[in-house]
Amino acid sequence: MKKWLIPVIILVVVAFVAYNWAVGFNNTAVEYEANAKTAWSNVESSYQRRNDLIGNLVKTVQGAADFERTTLREVIEARAKATSTTIDIDNLTPQNMAAFQEAQSGLTSALSRLLVAVERYPELRANQNFLELQTQLEGTENRINVERNRFNEAVNIYDIHTTKFPNKILAGWFGFEEMARYEADAGSEVAPDVDFEFN
Repeated sequence: MKKWLIPVIILVVVAFVAYNWAVGFNNTAVEYEANAKTAWSNVESSYQRRNDLIGNLVKTVQGAADFERTTLREVIEARAKATSTTIDIDNLTPQNMAAFQEAQSGLTSALSRLLVAVERYPELRANQNFLELQTQLEGTENRINVERNRFNEAVNIYDIHTTKFPNKILAGWFGFEEMARYEADAGSEVAPDVDFEFN
């Protein structure tokens, strides 16, 4: 056997192993990235459902002639901002996620104020359409939370795969970047003060 053949065989084997590793890494990263993007689409879909329900809720509340117009206007403006703040699925950066979260939090806050204000209007609390919309909104809020958690789980799997050594080396070469997670709103770690007043 010729002496030059052994190094050639070793090089071919090393190249074959490296090629298989790179292809395996890339295909798995593509799959995990696609799963995370699909999970994000589900988050957006849940928020879209909420926005649609809020539109119907606003129309129902507008029927109460003496309802606070300021509260209603805040919800309408927050909804407009939330629906105009979108993220390109290929650009899930921490900055874009923060802007999206801020817009959604503003809508959540305005909606909470609206639902508190409704308590002062017995005709709205007795309105069957309003009650059904309120129940659907509660269910949608739960769905949003579930979808955000699923998104974070999918991102976690992707990020672990692309940042572990030696995969991190290939991630840079193939252009796989760390994805942003959906984070809790600032201050949500502090329990709210609840003041029960008894008359």
